[in-house]
Amino acid sequence: MKWAIIILVMMSLVGSMMWVMPSQRQRFQAQLRQLAMRKGFNVQVAKVNPPRASGQVEQESFNSPVYRLPRTNISRQERETFVHWQVYKQTALAAEGLPEGWCWGEGERQLSAGQLGLLLELIARLPEGVVAIESDPVHLSVFWDERGELEDLDRIQDAMKSVTEEKF
Repeated sequence: MKWAIIILVMMSLVGSMMWVMPSQRQRFQAQLRQLAMRKGFNVQVAKVNPPRASGQVEQESFNSPVYRLPRTNISRQERETFVHWQVYKQTALAAEGLPEGWCWGEGERQLSAGQLGLLLELIARLPEGVVAIESDPVHLSVFWDERGELEDLDRIQDAMKSVTEEKF
């Protein structure tokens, strides 16, 4: 009977230690976020409020990791006239100029033809898990589910460069 109690206590201790240890996915996320911060990203978890999708009665919001590149090349005067825009990976009515499966949250019909072309190029180059993109005078943000590989972070950064250089 003593041995059964000892074994039970040991299994409880080992089980508790295993429960506290991070999973493989959590270790990958930590590695990815550390790499992102070294590359100049601000990484946060933020609430995503997409517009109501086609066929939805109510808007659904959710939390998502967001990778933000600070805009350091925009002057104070440019910030005042900056056009804020958001696009989401879902089907909705406000989708003019965007690929199928994407819609506008803000900024529809406010970008020039050249800017819209760069946005389409950005969308095409991003990994599959990107669910939204947002641009404001402070950051260019990509909401991403962090599924994939470390190299996807380089793809995101390279794709975002053209938009930040064009200041829109």
